[in-house]
Amino acid sequence: MAHSTPENQPTLSVVGLGPGAHDLMAPRAKKAITTADVVIGYRTYLDLVQDCIPPKAEVISSSMMQEIDRCRKALELAEAGKKVALVCGGDPGIYALAGLVFELAKAVDTQVKIEVIPGIAAINGCAAILGAPLMHDFAAISLSDLMTPWEVIEKRLQAAASADFVTAIYNPKSKKRTSQIVRAQKIFLEHQDPNTPVGIVQGASRENESVVLTTLADMLEKEIGMQTTVIIGNSQTFLWKDKMITPRGYSKKYGL
Repeated sequence: MAHSTPENQPTLSVVGLGPGAHDLMAPRAKKAITTADVVIGYRTYLDLVQDCIPPKAEVISSSMMQEIDRCRKALELAEAGKKVALVCGGDPGIYALAGLVFELAKAVDTQVKIEVIPGIAAINGCAAILGAPLMHDFAAISLSDLMTPWEVIEKRLQAAASADFVTAIYNPKSKKRTSQIVRAQKIFLEHQDPNTPVGIVQGASRENESVVLTTLADMLEKEIGMQTTVIIGNSQTFLWKDKMITPRGYSKKYGL
C-alpha cells in the first residue's frame, strides 16, 4: 500500500470565519472554502460565507447540537479523498470544533491531515468594538453547563473575580438558562466595585450588531442573550468617550 504524501494526503481544514464580516476573515480561511470539494457547517455560519463557496462544492449543513455528527462526517469525507472545509464561527480552537475533530480523529486513528485555520474570536472582535478592555490579564468563561458542570463554572468565576481578571463571558444566557448570568453577577459583586465597567456586544461586525456600555451593578437590566458576549472590566478599567479601556500599566512605569 502506498504511503500518503503531502500531495495526496487527505486533508480536513477546520476553518474559523471570524465574527462574521468578510473583511475580517483571514485570507487563508477564504482560500480553504473557495477551493474545497465539500463545505460543512452549522447553517447560520454557512449563510455568512455563501458567496465564497464554489458552485461545484457539495454543501452539508446541520443544526445546533449536531456537532459530533458534523465533525465525524467531515473526517469520513476527507478520508474518502475529498478536500473538506469544516467552518466555525470565530476561532475554531476557542469554544468551537477543532478539539472535537482531534478527539474523533484520535479515536479512529485517522490518517487525515487536520489543518486548523484561525479566525478572529468573539472575544477579540467584541473587545475591538468596545475599545481596549483586554489590555491586561483576562479570562474567558462560558456559562453554558451543557458539557461543563455548573459547580466547575462557578469555581472558575470565583477565581477570575477574586484575582481581578478582566473576564469575558461566553454563552451568558438562553431561553432555558437564565439563572447563570445572575449568579455570575453576584459573584463578581462580591469582589468588585458595583461601578466596574461592563461591555455587552451582540452580533459583532454583523448587520444586527449592538453595543452597550454599562456597569456591573446594572448589567442585568440590559438585553443579554445566547449570541451576546459580556466583558466585565477589572478594578482599573475605565470608560472614555464611549470606549472601555483597561490600562496595561504604562503610566506607572513611564509616567504618562
